[in-house]
Amino acid sequence: MTTANTFESAEYQLIGPAEDGKISNLLADKSGKEARQRLQALISEWLRMENLVVLTGAGTSHSSGGMLMKDLETSVLETVAASPDIPTNSSRIIIARQAPPTAGGLKLGFEDWLSYLVNAAHLSSTASSPFSGVTWKEGPTPSSSELNWLTDRISKAIFLDCALSLCEGSGASQISPHLSFLAKLVSRDSNLGRSHIFTLNYDTLFEQAFELLGIQYFDGFTGRANARFDPSVYGLDIYWPGEVAEGRVRRFDKFVHFYKLHGSIHWHIDNSELRARHPNLQALKEFATLDVNAKAARLSEVAGFLNAVGILPTANKFAQTLTMPFAHLFRAFQIRLSAPQTFLLVMGYGFGDDHVTRVIETALMNPSLIMLVVEPDPTSPIIKRIERYKELGKRAFVLTATLESHKGNPFTRATFDDFATNVMPDVQWLDDFLRLRRFEKQISSSGDA
Repeated sequence: MTTANTFESAEYQLIGPAEDGKISNLLADKSGKEARQRLQALISEWLRMENLVVLTGAGTSHSSGGMLMKDLETSVLETVAASPDIPTNSSRIIIARQAPPTAGGLKLGFEDWLSYLVNAAHLSSTASSPFSGVTWKEGPTPSSSELNWLTDRISKAIFLDCALSLCEGSGASQISPHLSFLAKLVSRDSNLGRSHIFTLNYDTLFEQAFELLGIQYFDGFTGRANARFDPSVYGLDIYWPGEVAEGRVRRFDKFVHFYKLHGSIHWHIDNSELRARHPNLQALKEFATLDVNAKAARLSEVAGFLNAVGILPTANKFAQTLTMPFAHLFRAFQIRLSAPQTFLLVMGYGFGDDHVTRVIETALMNPSLIMLVVEPDPTSPIIKRIERYKELGKRAFVLTATLESHKGNPFTRATFDDFATNVMPDVQWLDDFLRLRRFEKQISSSGDA
């Protein structure tokens, strides 16, 4: 086995509707072995549902150096604000954003704030726009060039902070959770529907894991060197021929559909077309280790040739080339969740994006949908939210740590890493992959000696 499942009855809670309809911990009063068997049996049953949809957020990238949205905002704005060539009004806009909200006021989320910033830049700089500029409530009246400078630098700072590389461990227990999760996911019965993974992250950790594991995937783009966005690829599948004499084909088992709802660091606009080109991340790995001033200097140094994040996560976009990908991807999310016999697995998402949460809550009207939310904090308001969903049926569950285990080892149980490595049932395919990787490393080490 690749990992030792060390479940204890006091380490996990599976909160959801019981047979009597009341919300309770379905693992309560069970021994460690019984709790493990009960949990894995339920997850195995849910994974065998016809339509599997996975939604991942920032929490799934944490072990590889990824930041939660609030931390990403802090890092990005501090880096841009420290840039030696920042325009005066651009600096003032950042200072106003960093200020705490007024008494009784609500502060916009980072993505909503970016929406207004991008839209203001578009309104003031597009030739066909009837507006010559905008006035910021906090005081400054930025010019078109100042707004464009700010959106460009924020986008490139996001790129640098999200240029994460997949961490490969040297032992079975240290394998990247992305590898473990995907290996187990594609081991589903090939006669079931294809798995659909939706992510809110900008990084390319899942893409790196796909390629390392040899998993084929469609991500909405066609082509290789400079791929073009073409959503029709989501209607395709991959088969391989059987014996010629049999005259039939079989489905390729290691295949998923992949959707990036908020864009990606490898997306860019080229002649009004959305393109995708994966960058060399090795040259950017040291960025995370720099202090703010060094980050700002590095950002200014590479700003002239570094691709910005092609799509910033804005709620309203006026540029048609930017609205089209989002419109299709979110429509695909809605369609997949409305399909019969759907299992929705949510990991690393804090239900902080209203436009995403609304889609999920609407989907709960699907009478055959089951949702499991993996949440490491047993005091999170997410749990209360999921408990309220019971009014829509017995279909919403939360896997979290017990209060006692969370207090002793906070944020170690029911994380994405823990779920992928310890909770999901092991598969022989992953064992074989790990043996192959160890063999490759031994050959490499002997060759370097």
